[in-house]
Amino acid sequence: MNAILRLFPALRSARLDRHEIAGSLGDLGTFLPLLVGMASQNGLDFASALFFAGLFNLATGLVFAIPMAVQPMKAIAAVALTEGLTVPQILAAGATVSAIVLVLGVTGLIDALDRVVPRSVVRGIQLSLGLSLLMKGAQMVTGTHVVVGWDSLATGLVAVLAVLALLGSRRVPAALAMFAAGIALAIAKQPTVMSSLHAGFTLPHVTQLAWSDFTSAFPRAALPQIPLTTLNSVIAVCALSGDLFPGRRANPRRVAVSVGLMNLVGAWFGAMPMCHGAGGLAGQSRFGARTNGSILFLGAVKLTVAVVFGASLMTLCGAFPASVLGVMLGFSGIELAMVFRDQSGRRDAFVMLTTAGLCLALTNLALGFGIGLAIAWLTRLPWIRIEGAGERG
Repeated sequence: MNAILRLFPALRSARLDRHEIAGSLGDLGTFLPLLVGMASQNGLDFASALFFAGLFNLATGLVFAIPMAVQPMKAIAAVALTEGLTVPQILAAGATVSAIVLVLGVTGLIDALDRVVPRSVVRGIQLSLGLSLLMKGAQMVTGTHVVVGWDSLATGLVAVLAVLALLGSRRVPAALAMFAAGIALAIAKQPTVMSSLHAGFTLPHVTQLAWSDFTSAFPRAALPQIPLTTLNSVIAVCALSGDLFPGRRANPRRVAVSVGLMNLVGAWFGAMPMCHGAGGLAGQSRFGARTNGSILFLGAVKLTVAVVFGASLMTLCGAFPASVLGVMLGFSGIELAMVFRDQSGRRDAFVMLTTAGLCLALTNLALGFGIGLAIAWLTRLPWIRIEGAGERG
């Protein structure tokens, strides 16, 4: 035991009680909708993605003494769901982002990048991605073309009301409740799903990635993810860790290396692109997590489910009601879009809204990001005044 503690000193602070277990559920509101969405819409291997999510939870819990979340890379997930990326393109995008973040972390250039890219531009990308997910979710609900039924407009409406009722609940996370409801509806609609769900030892398999997957995924998904990862998954999460857990502040270089290594390993085995995130850390802390014990518990559960049920989980994902999944994705998009609230100044709001509008209008995140970045720099010129501009009345 002493040898293990010397190798992983973070284990000294690990605690497991009902508060830590409750806290481990705090980030499922982002994780479940995007994972189920990419599994059912893009064909991502649910079992492999869950396996590596659990594995990375365990690794994170061994390295960091705080409840450091492991989240999906939201820009890549949003683009995959709204533009229909193939699985190899999704994996290639995650690997590309991780390679760049790893270099930035090892060299220490991550702080310089944070200074070059204004937060208002990053918030604009997040706002556009959130709205895109919201629209995708609404289209999935209305796309059922059924008014009343197991998978219908009525089901979507009930799901919306249920999520609204559970938004402030610390005992029952809304996403977890919707996931359970979706499974129940899938079984009710297709009883044969239960017979296909069986135990059996399953491990991830190698996924082939071509150079064309990297070149096509880079401008569409990887490029807009890079500033989000550096800001939210490294800079912001380290700052928040110091606020929530004084004396246990995460080191930016260490976090960047962690993000880099996760996907450079997992991408070749079908793992969903993942990173750390300030929102996930805040959510798990809000639900009661105070140590890495919550992360270790969550990782063990994910890993066990993936190994025991394996490939049979894909059948369940395929039967998951589009109306419920649409609601989950819609609220996940709202949560992502609401990060705009820290842009209170007129100039920052102008840049953020311009970037978001361009990303949506051009349907090209990379181009919208580039133009938004140029506008952000131009607004800093002394002869261009945004603050205080506009009519009063």
